[in-house]
Amino acid sequence: MFEILLSLAIVTQDQIPLRGSPAENSARHAVLSHGDTLEVRGLKGDYLQVYDHRRERAGYILATQAVQHELTPKTAPKLLAVTEFLKNQPGNEALGIAYGAAFLKAAPAEIIDAEVFDALGTMADRLAWRASRITQNDEKAARTVSAHMETVAGYGVSFYSVERNDKMTLCYDGDAWRHVLDLPASATQKAKAALSLTRHECVKTTLLPSERLDTDLRRAKILDRVLEDGTRQGDLPEHLRNRLKTRAAGVWASIAHRQAIKPDSDAASVLEAGQNAETHLAGVNKNTLTANDRLAWDVAAIRVGASRWAMQPQTLAQPGKGRPGIQIAAGENPGQTCIKVIPANPGKNAPDNPARCTYGHVWTASLSVSPDGNLMTLAVQPLETWRELWVFRQEADGWQLDIVPPSTDNPELGYIEFAGWVPGNKQMLVAREIVVNGQSRTSFELWNRNTLTIERRADKPGNLTAFYRWQDPAWKGGTVAVR
Repeated sequence: MFEILLSLAIVTQDQIPLRGSPAENSARHAVLSHGDTLEVRGLKGDYLQVYDHRRERAGYILATQAVQHELTPKTAPKLLAVTEFLKNQPGNEALGIAYGAAFLKAAPAEIIDAEVFDALGTMADRLAWRASRITQNDEKAARTVSAHMETVAGYGVSFYSVERNDKMTLCYDGDAWRHVLDLPASATQKAKAALSLTRHECVKTTLLPSERLDTDLRRAKILDRVLEDGTRQGDLPEHLRNRLKTRAAGVWASIAHRQAIKPDSDAASVLEAGQNAETHLAGVNKNTLTANDRLAWDVAAIRVGASRWAMQPQTLAQPGKGRPGIQIAAGENPGQTCIKVIPANPGKNAPDNPARCTYGHVWTASLSVSPDGNLMTLAVQPLETWRELWVFRQEADGWQLDIVPPSTDNPELGYIEFAGWVPGNKQMLVAREIVVNGQSRTSFELWNRNTLTIERRADKPGNLTAFYRWQDPAWKGGTVAVR
């Protein structure tokens, strides 16, 4: 559109009538929003004679309701200055994007750098954020934001929606941020771009498994590159380094799970992804985290916790004398894994133990057998952010299975894991972490082995005597629940 405009007017207010003649009582041809750009074709009294190329409408608006600009190299610095000012003015995103687009048309190529794209990306993200948080009963705000989004669409700014857990999130497609990564830019600008382009909530839920893995690998590459460049140049602020590592930890945890469930899964790739997730999470300086960053760090830790068995080689101990075990085999359907208990001392009259099948990923290295051999626990991960605890218990009629989820209270993500056997063969230790309504919860629990009910719980292992005394050393060395 700008290619045919030499003189333009940028509308600075909402609900501005485009009238058929230069009179207050003349017919309306359209209703304009701030940020709309019009071609100026003349001046009649207090009115500008304009043409709206987006709506293909000609008409008149009051000269006080828009600002005129010439698209020349001389005016480019002024357009950029206004763009920078509006970048940090909530509610003025469409207007700021209009000025940024005008600058890109007016400025010579040699003076265009990452600054204007940083501003455009910031405003596009904020507009998407506003649109995602409008309540259904706020019709006025919904109409305003909808009009602003239609306006910026005329400048090539695109959005897409993602539905997850009955919540709809609107996301910016990130075109301006990709320019920031490609152009010379400060470490802060590149960090902002990387964080915007790698949001977990903006990963499309309609992707095929292979497409999702490719998307996660691209996200990890962006984050790792910005972290590496910032570390090498030494100009990356610590709070942004923490945010990048926090995000990278969650992304690599997702990659670990995606690599593990591939039909042609490569054990080395799974192990590498799991260890990358652990390394990034451990690299966060928790002493410098803000309140919001600490919450993001806790959520990232739960993501890593769900896939944390990827950090270890997936070995499976064979049944031994007095010790039962399990056997893993592919199920009848693609992606299905079946688990069969192998008794410690199988006899002719021993009851048959049917195989239990799942579409979740079975982390064989997690198998733990109680000292008396009557109970086994196993980590099974059906989703990248969700890990269950499978408890096999020997009864008179054979081995029974109980599947324990991290929570039944509409959680967003979480994991639950075995943490130790208590002497006496009556109790066991369990840890769990979940996210509910955007808040993380950690619980360390003492269970009755026979009923799998919670006898005691605490928010720290040191606040529960049995947990403090009998936690399994291997669990303590590998879990992220204690961090």
